[in-house]
Amino acid sequence: MLEQAQSTTKQLIATLWLRNQPQVLERLALLEHAAAASASGTLTPDLQQQAVDIAHKFAGSLGMFGFHEGTLKAREMEQHLKAPAADPHRLATLAAELRESLFPIR
Repeated sequence: MLEQAQSTTKQLIATLWLRNQPQVLERLALLEHAAAASASGTLTPDLQQQAVDIAHKFAGSLGMFGFHEGTLKAREMEQHLKAPAADPHRLATLAAELRESLFPIR
């Protein structure tokens, strides 16, 4: 009975992940945009705050879907975005690594 409950839970989580992929992709795109804007010196406070919020949400939720590496990348990205002088190269690297951890190239 426990195995059946665990299997059902895994299926529900997988279904929820699939249903939310469009939103996840939009949020990833915003993080990538923020990283690019940081590199070009055009990161606005509004975009920066949006990116902080998204990174925070990812850090808090990706583990539930089994993306533990994604959680770590999102947490680090959130910290960098909050820093007074974020490293644009590191932000871009983290954004790419976050995408790869969620949607590995096969």
